Amino acid sequence: MKILVLSSEASSMFWYRKDMMCEFVRQGCEVVAASDGAEEEFTEMFASIGVKYRQVYVSKNGINPTQDIKTYKELVQLMNEEKPDKIFAYHAKMVSYGSMAAKKCGIDEMYALIAGLGSILRGEGFKNSIVRTVLKALYKNAFKSCKSIITHNLEDRQLLIDEKFTKPEKIKTINGSGVNLDRFIYSRTPKTNSFLFIARLIGDKGIREYINAAHIVKEKYPEAVFKIAGPYDTNPSALKPDEMQKYIDSGVIDYLGTLQDVCPALNECMVFVLPSYHEGAPKTVLEAMATGRPVITTDAPGCRTTVTDGFNGFLVPVKNSEKLAEKMIFFLENYDTAVEMGNNGRKRAEDKYDSVKVNRSILDIMNIPYKDEVTK
Repeated sequence: MKILVLSSEASSMFWYRKDMMCEFVRQGCEVVAASDGAEEEFTEMFASIGVKYRQVYVSKNGINPTQDIKTYKELVQLMNEEKPDKIFAYHAKMVSYGSMAAKKCGIDEMYALIAGLGSILRGEGFKNSIVRTVLKALYKNAFKSCKSIITHNLEDRQLLIDEKFTKPEKIKTINGSGVNLDRFIYSRTPKTNSFLFIARLIGDKGIREYINAAHIVKEKYPEAVFKIAGPYDTNPSALKPDEMQKYIDSGVIDYLGTLQDVCPALNECMVFVLPSYHEGAPKTVLEAMATGRPVITTDAPGCRTTVTDGFNGFLVPVKNSEKLAEKMIFFLENYDTAVEMGNNGRKRAEDKYDSVKVNRSILDIMNIPYKDEVTK
């Protein structure tokens, strides 16, 4: 059995879908991963986990029809060459044009992951409304060719139903991307007065609210440390390098850049913070929970799925730097509670978000036989 995995971002696909692809390989499948990254950069990386890598053109945030037609044509060519039995696609353009290409090539086992409905379907503004109209049409057309549409939370599932994207019975909900508990190992929350944000540096991740809250907290606790890790992005709301540099120079932010391994940063922080506007089920939050860190995130779709307020962290209102700072200060003043909530987070990660359990759910949805009852 050959499985083709499609994504708009090669690096993201490797780190976010690595456990899933490894499980496909473990079950005897031949796996081909296709994305935008250059083959000379990513072929060896994917080969290290037994996966073949192919490059296809995709403009993730572009709205030029000519570019999208090129993506579609390259996907058709790729599928004709590789002849996959099943396709697993995520990110809007790969789901949309991947489904069209699969239909053209006569491949009827297409599975779409909608990891979060994001700013396009939930955002505001005239330009966004135009893009949203186009994306809705693309999604509705794509879902006709899909055997299953996978979501990471029930709110996204309900939105797909309310907007009549597809039939309810086609939608399957799983517990996020899961977290590898063998890699993200529990350690007692350190008393470092250090906060950590990991995400793409775009507005919808709450990057500016995090920085504003850091300013507020430092007025009372100047020794508090606020770290940021993540790549710059082409999204219109993205934080620009010169803007970040101002915060670095002022001593408010410690920017760690893009990390290939986030474990050391998680181990060093006391509290993980993600004030996102919406998510599917944020993988960085799951990784922080597995490490034993309390989490501050927002009372927003996807985020509130992972954190129970007062149990393994706190939920704060979206776009509210003051409330965010208030909860940060709480942890600075209540270290024992931070440890307790971190322990609760690890237990929840074990019970609900273990990648072994999540990957088995994906195997079941995609009708892939597995060799044993529990796979590691």
